[in-house]
Amino acid sequence: MEQLPYFNKITLGVILGKEGENLNYWVKRLLKKGEIVALKKGLYVSRLYLLSLAKNPGLKEQYLEYLANIIRYPSYISLEYALSKFGVIPEGVYAITSVTTKTGRTYKNKLSNFIYKNIKDNLFDGFEVRNFEDKRIKFATKAKALFDLLYFRKPGRLEDLRINWDLFEENDRQEFKKIVFESGSYKIKKELKKLKW
Repeated sequence: MEQLPYFNKITLGVILGKEGENLNYWVKRLLKKGEIVALKKGLYVSRLYLLSLAKNPGLKEQYLEYLANIIRYPSYISLEYALSKFGVIPEGVYAITSVTTKTGRTYKNKLSNFIYKNIKDNLFDGFEVRNFEDKRIKFATKAKALFDLLYFRKPGRLEDLRINWDLFEENDRQEFKKIVFESGSYKIKKELKKLKW
């Protein structure tokens, strides 16, 4: 259990050799004792696994990003969190924001807040895969994170976004234009005109 990055109730039942109401009792007991932490209903991580990550803050951050892909699947990290990681948004963003083809939802647990926005299937792309130990994290490119941010926000002044536009290099701008035209989104085409890229 302490070596698993997450596990569900069924896996916990197998580990403990419990099932039914007996398993429910043990889940409640382990949660109360702090031996396991609920990530969402039916999904957990052990305290010992989290302690092993505490020695390396960079690992813990990568773990939370990995969890963001797991808690609501399929999804990829994007929007404010991704733009902050790219240094494009000056302030830190503490909720991990993601895009999913499922219904949008927010999950709050002891580790972080995970926010998911729903996007159409044909717009569920523009991410790269990063490695966390032997696992994979789907993370939007800089251009796609910007597209997603503009896609979900109400139209307004681009200056209000507090984005450092100088950090978008020519290849980011070209990728953004490509995403906009492939999306067919009239709303984002208007935003592209404002950017004068």
